[in-house]
Amino acid sequence: MSSSRLSIAILGPPVVEVDGRPLDVDTRKATALLAYLAITGRPARRDTLASLLWPETNPDRARSALRRTLSTLRSALDGRWLETDRDLVSLGKDGVSLDVAEFRGLLAGCTAHGHGSSETCPRCLEPLLAAAALHRGPFLAGFGLRDSVEFDDWEQLTADELRREVSGALDLLVDVLAAAGEHVQAIAVARRRLALDPLHEPAHHHLIRAYASGGDRSAALEQYRDCVRVLDRELGVRPLDETTALYHAIAEGAFSPTPAAAVPVARIDPERAYGFVSRDRELETLTDAYRSIGPDGKLLVLVGEAGIGKTRLGEELLSEVTAAGGTTLGVRCFQEEAELAYGVVIELVRSALSARALPEEEPWWLSEVSRLIPELGPAPAGAVDSVAAQARFYEAICELLLHALGTSPPGLVFMDDVHWADEASLGLLRYLVHRLHGRSLLVAVSWRPEEIPPKHPIRALLADTRRDRSARIVTLGRLTPADVAELVGSTGRNGDLGARLYRESGGLPFFVVEYLDALDRDGIETADWPVPGGVRDLLDARLATLGELAAQVVAAAAVLGRSFDVDTMREASGRGDEEVVRALEELVTRGVLVEGADGTLDFRHDQARALVYQEMTLARRRLLHRRVAAALGARGRREVRAATIAHHLALAGDDAEAADLYRVAGDRARTLYANTEALNHYRNALALGHPDSAALHLGIGDLETLAGDYRAALASYETAAAVAAPDLAPGIEHRIGVLHLRRGEWELADASLVIALEGLQGEAAARAMSDRSLAAHRRDRPDEAARLAASALELAEQADDSRARAQARNILGILAASRGDHETAIAELQAGLALAESAGDVGAQAALLNNLALAVAAAGDATRAIELTRAGLELAATLGDRHREAALRNNLADLLHAAGQQDEAMAALKTAVAIFAEVGEEGKLEPEIWKLSEW
Repeated sequence: MSSSRLSIAILGPPVVEVDGRPLDVDTRKATALLAYLAITGRPARRDTLASLLWPETNPDRARSALRRTLSTLRSALDGRWLETDRDLVSLGKDGVSLDVAEFRGLLAGCTAHGHGSSETCPRCLEPLLAAAALHRGPFLAGFGLRDSVEFDDWEQLTADELRREVSGALDLLVDVLAAAGEHVQAIAVARRRLALDPLHEPAHHHLIRAYASGGDRSAALEQYRDCVRVLDRELGVRPLDETTALYHAIAEGAFSPTPAAAVPVARIDPERAYGFVSRDRELETLTDAYRSIGPDGKLLVLVGEAGIGKTRLGEELLSEVTAAGGTTLGVRCFQEEAELAYGVVIELVRSALSARALPEEEPWWLSEVSRLIPELGPAPAGAVDSVAAQARFYEAICELLLHALGTSPPGLVFMDDVHWADEASLGLLRYLVHRLHGRSLLVAVSWRPEEIPPKHPIRALLADTRRDRSARIVTLGRLTPADVAELVGSTGRNGDLGARLYRESGGLPFFVVEYLDALDRDGIETADWPVPGGVRDLLDARLATLGELAAQVVAAAAVLGRSFDVDTMREASGRGDEEVVRALEELVTRGVLVEGADGTLDFRHDQARALVYQEMTLARRRLLHRRVAAALGARGRREVRAATIAHHLALAGDDAEAADLYRVAGDRARTLYANTEALNHYRNALALGHPDSAALHLGIGDLETLAGDYRAALASYETAAAVAAPDLAPGIEHRIGVLHLRRGEWELADASLVIALEGLQGEAAARAMSDRSLAAHRRDRPDEAARLAASALELAEQADDSRARAQARNILGILAASRGDHETAIAELQAGLALAESAGDVGAQAALLNNLALAVAAAGDATRAIELTRAGLELAATLGDRHREAALRNNLADLLHAAGQQDEAMAALKTAVAIFAEVGEEGKLEPEIWKLSEW
């Protein structure tokens, strides 16, 4: 009976066997129950299981159903392995094998080869092959509970987590096989990896390289084309430069196959490779604490998130104390040993024994210490099961430490990452800290607040020391931009790299040096920087400790992006208020998220958000994006959030609705004169296949015209003309004519305006006629210009349109000014300005103010002319009309110069020149562009 085995395989379709025979249980609930208990590896409350497996059922009935299922399982298992009591249900460990546990154990074994978890060596080949063989398909493939959304959500989340682990293992296996020259196997594994996530570009890259290394050049090139197609179709992006460079190398015959496997080279500690920056003040605080030690000892606490530099600072303190002649004992705690009773103390005791020889006369404490170190001699009889016995045991350890450290100068005990210490060792630490009176030593510990729950013994210890003020607490913050720039400068690099490095690292010291190490190793100085292995490992480790609920909520957070509120998070995650609050508390406590002063939340590291998002399946991403879009759309005033909703809908795969909302967002942005945003929204709508492409091309052309990008604007108008209905053609031709006017192409402008007038009527015809009059004026045809202006005014009066009448009055004022009739010019332009203001036509107001200023200046009123020009300039800048803004600044410079305000005139002229340089053909400064003094 004791040799029987329960085998559970869930990396694929579920298979449960007892001694090699399928488990005789005909219920999906029982299989789901076993899978849940096996994968979580801990006891589960009965109420939790009931709500997980029967969420839609009355709680009492759900508990009854659970009892029946447990009875069925217990019978099928012959009373073995399934352990239950009144509240808890668990799966025993003896005689139980789980493929997931075996898979993870094989991967963990690779890290014992002397390299990081993201690196490989030849010895990794066998365990990685064994791990890959365990994967038969997605977690619980083909299995589900139709009546339990809760279980399906848990299954999906667990499947995502395991898919990431399997993907990582296959990536490593491809590397090992390629390095060993096993190209056929490498190709097969790379194809398996790509099948897990066809949008994962590094998997495409691996497969392309594997094909090329195996000599199949055509397959490698075709794989690259497939990568391009998939990324463009699903994500709308091109492959990274590294992938494209690999393609060109293969296509041009310059590709070199992966070299044979080499012996792993020990990595240089990046924190040792670069200067110790920005911690001088903190180190001085630590050394001051040491120097202040008298007859009584002190506690020193280093606090900070992972990667902040606590270990490095502690090592510096150890060096300072050693240099001062003191004895030091240092020990580091590890998460894997958190359940090993007195594991930390045993290491500390061994260090103490090696630091100083034992006294010639056997001390009283030696036998007590023998309880931990048997080779010291026989231990006292009896267990440490009373308060007195425990106190004697603790005191013996403290005496040994004091013997090893000495008292002159004082010694130092440094316990790093004490949040991972086992509970028994923490008990001794607390005993020692409370009894430092009369003991001349410094006890220093470091810990991460995000790793410690509210009732952890360390928090109790710190609360005690805060009350009696017996501890010095040093909280480490992140590096500033100046600190990072200093570090970059110390490496001899261009100081401009510091700003980029600060953005990528967020000022976290470990991230900074990891990026610098990667830049040194890989020479990556431009384009997108890949996340270094050490950074990825730290973030992976932090994310891996999250509970199921927190992992679900952080996935929703990754989809939301940066700076999100709790309400949207709740709706996107599909969880209740209390669940989201619990999850957020865990995420904030563990340092994954940070809470802003305004109550919004954000990722502490943007790389963490990218990592969570990247490792989700496409299906889950789309589901969450759809939820976010629905949540944002349900809050009213949908048009205000149209762009954000459209973004999420596009990523959810709903291109049609996303395109509609991008159009709405573009229209709204134009009304707010947010031209750059409007342009991007219209282009997104086009890319997603909006049906009214003609209107979008017209809108894009208008915005490109305002930006002074005339070549692009002309192309947009011509595209609009090609796809628009015939009745829109005259209006498009009118726009093209106005564009030629801006470029100083008077003949082309007139030709387009003549064509436009053949199909325009009413106010549109009146405005086109005014533009023809301006073209004739520019061509020095005063009679024709006057005739066309009169016709324009007549058409405008017939249409009774204020905008058209304002434009007609504008051209009449320009013509009067050209004849030297300043009085008539001013009257016409003032009348036009009033009409433009009543119509709310900001562009016409800017033109009329400019032209009126020129007429007023010619009449001798320079002060008013400057005021009018400044008013017109403000409107042109609001519109984002770069060309006309430059013309107004140029006119203002002339007016200021004439008024004797030389400094202001020069400043206005310099700005005008800079803007003029942006306008026209790809930034080329054209003489005709300067001639726009009136319009």
